[in-house]
Amino acid sequence: QVQLVESGGGLVQAGGSLRLSCAASGRTFSSYTMAWFRQAPGKEREFVAGVNWSGASTYYADSVKGRFTISRDNAKNTVYLQMNSLKPEDTAVYYCAARRGDTIATASYNYWGQGTQVTVSS
Repeated sequence: QVQLVESGGGLVQAGGSLRLSCAASGRTFSSYTMAWFRQAPGKEREFVAGVNWSGASTYYADSVKGRFTISRDNAKNTVYLQMNSLKPEDTAVYYCAARRGDTIATASYNYWGQGTQVTVSS
């Protein structure tokens, strides 16, 4: 089992940057595929980005490709989401998620953090 705690959210102007962090508990962090999801008010939660065990493989939603970068540090049990060129439509609660195995998926994650709010003003 793994517990996830996100941090790094906040208020930023359009065009700005934020870096989200997700700290995981447990000794088997490196055996999990990690991902970021987001949920805007009135909308369903959507996949943003995923990274495999080693960090060598990543996958992004089309809406964030080229602007966001997901990475992980297995020595620190932490996954990151660097968000650049932020847009007002990126405003949402961002969630960290984990699933066993080495396959990046856009669904079927077993463990979730509590979320961190990102607000982008125009």
